[in-house]
Amino acid sequence: MLSRRFVRVEYSLFPGREKSTLRCQRFNSEIPDTTMFESPLKKEQEGSKLGLWIGIGIVVVLAVVALFYVTSKRSTKGPAPVATLTNVKGDPVHDLRVVSAKMDKDFSGTTAMWSVDIKNSSSALTYSNIAYETTYIGAENRVLLVNQGKIPITIGPGDDQSTQFRDTLYPTGTIWFKIRVTDATAGK
Repeated sequence: MLSRRFVRVEYSLFPGREKSTLRCQRFNSEIPDTTMFESPLKKEQEGSKLGLWIGIGIVVVLAVVALFYVTSKRSTKGPAPVATLTNVKGDPVHDLRVVSAKMDKDFSGTTAMWSVDIKNSSSALTYSNIAYETTYIGAENRVLLVNQGKIPITIGPGDDQSTQFRDTLYPTGTIWFKIRVTDATAGK
């Protein structure tokens, strides 16, 4: 004997709106009620497995890239070479800065006497035998004399030091003057 059952089937023609309801009759009870809905469920499960594998793949790739980055950083640095007086290369023009400079004449009035404060801005290098250049300028910014010499002092990393030295015969007609560091011996 055939049994009649009413099954409620809902479907949506427009997402976000109410679902329409159909009523249909089944005359054969041997057909399971869920046959119509099994395939979308299986597709959804297969899709979620695929998404899971894609997620795992991305995590593995990121881990390998991070590992490669970290190991390559360590290998490029290597140990620092031991510094000796022969392989130390400094930049004394950049590292040594004249903080203040004052020029006066000596007691006879013929020789220029400099009082200079020099700062070593290097955090690792010590400088000694500092070479300098003084320029004496007259009217109309005309250079009267350029003199070079060495200051026999040693300035450690981050230190500053004041010194006084005799330069040259003071040129007549000097209006202004300047001093700059040109070289020095670097060491640790």
